[in-house]
Amino acid sequence: MRGLILVVEDERAISDLLRLYISREGFGVHVATDGLSALSAARTMHPAAIVLDVGLPAMDGTEVCRALRAEGNWVPILFCTARDDEVDRVLGLELGADDYITKPFSPREVVARIKSVVRRASLVTADEKPLELGEVTVDLVTRRVTLGGEPVALTATEFDLLAHLMRHPGRVYSREQLLSEVWGYAAVVGTRTVDVHVAQVRGKLGDRNPIRTVRGVGYSAEAPDAS
Repeated sequence: MRGLILVVEDERAISDLLRLYISREGFGVHVATDGLSALSAARTMHPAAIVLDVGLPAMDGTEVCRALRAEGNWVPILFCTARDDEVDRVLGLELGADDYITKPFSPREVVARIKSVVRRASLVTADEKPLELGEVTVDLVTRRVTLGGEPVALTATEFDLLAHLMRHPGRVYSREQLLSEVWGYAAVVGTRTVDVHVAQVRGKLGDRNPIRTVRGVGYSAEAPDAS
């Protein structure tokens, strides 16, 4: 999976079509049909990108975008609207949208736009520094993990899970958040797969692994000697 895409659209035919095309590209898809539920989903599921219709009931798309940006949430947002006025387009981008597309649109074009914003948001630069906690080093550029200088072989998913936790040492992630942010699954999917992958990473890194269990909450990455 390439990440979770939040589709916010109150027209069932359009949301079903977008779900079909987006999921074909390996993304998970969660659909919200109004602004308030979209805001809640964006806060709890941490999607890789949001396809956001402007004309929504309860709270329109511009308000959703404004609220997320005010909170410091810079998830890529692709506005979709039936309006093609240049003022609307500029306003959407000034509010913090990453892209803008007008209806009627080709679902293939929407997918191409999604892939573009996700790629830009997740791009690892050649000079990005390795992550280090205790004796564990994660090189984001070469996707190599070492333990005390010795290489450790991890699967792609194991690497992504460890790197995700180590990017924010001390931050506790629920299993649902990890499913959304690492696997791209919606929260309704069983969380057992997270526990299995955590166990696999721990088994390969042994006593010096940085992953800690926060009982009743989830997992965090901390230096082995951290309290």
